Parts: sequence; structure tokens; C-alpha cells
Amino acid sequence: MSAERHDRGQAVVEFAIALPLVVVLVLGVVQVAVIVRDQLAIELAAREGARAAAVSAAPAAAASAAAEAATGLEPIETVTTVGTSTVTVTVRHTTRTRVPLLGLVIGDVALDASVTMHREPP
Repeated sequence: MSAERHDRGQAVVEFAIALPLVVVLVLGVVQVAVIVRDQLAIELAAREGARAAAVSAAPAAAASAAAEAATGLEPIETVTTVGTSTVTVTVRHTTRTRVPLLGLVIGDVALDASVTMHREPP
């Protein structure tokens, strides 16, 4: 019976050592998922802004569609470049790390996306 207690104590010690590592790993996966979600939202916002600018008579003003498409990501910076036959919309956003513990290690992440489309005649 003494050997059983000793083995049970060993399992508790191993669990106590492994649990913090597993928790940090899970938090890291969650933080990566949040960053990927925000990057997809930025790409969608750039695509929406470029599409709105490509079909508009005033492309620079139409890029505000990018801000509307990026709901939940405040603040975003939108830069519109209008060429003779193309329009380029670049959207930038800095994502704060929201997961506890990892925010101190990773820091904020700068995300950006740029989309170029051919202008359609108004």
C-alpha cells in the first residue's frame, strides 16, 4: 500500500508540472486564432473598399466602405490610391493581444491588407 501512495503522489506532481505548460499552449493557440480572425477581417475590408471604389464615380470617397466592412476592428487606417485604370485600397490595423499572459510576451500585432482592382466606367 505504501507503493500505491508513492505512485499517486508522483502523478500529482507530474500533473502540477505539466498543467501550466498546457494552459500556456492553449492560450497561444487562442491568440493565434484571434490574430488570424482579425487578418481575415482586414482583408475583407480592403476587398470591400476596393470594390466600392472601383465602381464609384468618386473612388476616394467610396473607400469608406472599407471602414464599414471592418466592424469590430477600431481604429483602422484606410489609404486609397487612384490610378488611371486601377484603384488600390490599403487597410491597416493594430491588433491588441487579448489573451492573458501572452499579451506581455507577444505584444501588439500590426496587420495590413492591400487590394488593387480595375476601375469600371461610371
